[in-house]
Amino acid sequence: MRFPLTAEQRAFARSLDALLTAADTPSVIRAWGAGDRRAGRALWSEIAGAGVFALAVPEAYEGVGPLPPDLAVACVELGRHAVPGPLAETVLAAVLLAGHPERAARLLPPLVAGKTMVTVGGAYAVDGDAADVVLSLGDGRVRLAPGCRPEVRPSLDPARRLAVPLPGGEVLCPAVPPGALDWARLATAAQALGVGLALLDRTVSYAGQRVQFGVPVGSFQAVKHRLADTAVALEFAEPLVFGAALSMAPADIAAAKVAACEAAYGAARTALQVHGAIGYTAEYDLSLWLTRARALRGAWGTPAQCRAAVLAGREQDL
Repeated sequence: MRFPLTAEQRAFARSLDALLTAADTPSVIRAWGAGDRRAGRALWSEIAGAGVFALAVPEAYEGVGPLPPDLAVACVELGRHAVPGPLAETVLAAVLLAGHPERAARLLPPLVAGKTMVTVGGAYAVDGDAADVVLSLGDGRVRLAPGCRPEVRPSLDPARRLAVPLPGGEVLCPAVPPGALDWARLATAAQALGVGLALLDRTVSYAGQRVQFGVPVGSFQAVKHRLADTAVALEFAEPLVFGAALSMAPADIAAAKVAACEAAYGAARTALQVHGAIGYTAEYDLSLWLTRARALRGAWGTPAQCRAAVLAGREQDL
């Protein structure tokens, strides 16, 4: 089954691609990972100006959503360029805050405008040291945490800095609302799809340039097969992501996350094999996408957890 994008969605994707290409995201990612937030916050404001965060926020709070399919289109492009920052967490925060009119009226309009950065976490919060607002799910409740501890923990992806939310703060919900985490999974799946597509594009280009035994390595059958397998996995993941964005069924979203994250992880392994040792050097831009693919694979649901959610959903349908 295919879910073709509308002309408006394709134009939106092209505009985001142009914006992010001009932003030189590799330099932004490296600065963000080193703790320098200036370029990242400037890019965050530009992304907000393009209307990305408004897609997750109801019209009552200056948004245009929630519009899951358009949000998925945006997250694919953000993943394609490996944009740093708490992207899936911002989507989840918008969903959680929308159920609290007083807090939503105060926090969501600046979130839409890119003036306030919000993150959500349990034991750790992605980019909690950079966020202006931290929502904590650490004790099973949704709390408006007073901030994060100053120390930052290492992450698989240097541009996804982990901080520990401080205890206390206002309780917004006694439990995480049903379906809320699905929004974070959908945003993560779409980002992973974009990461995988970028890795494939970069690897195909490199395979046509790198020469061994007097010919491009892309002419070797073994390399062709790996690239073809990667392309097929991503092609199968794409309709699952956009189909899940249309249905918003938990099992569909879990299936999309498994497919997209495993395809991106496979694309990373193929990219590393084709590039050789240069692929994992920190100075080479490819490493920024390799680490992102690995980090997204376990974010907001491991493959095992998502597969269990798929099976649970199928059992309910029987």
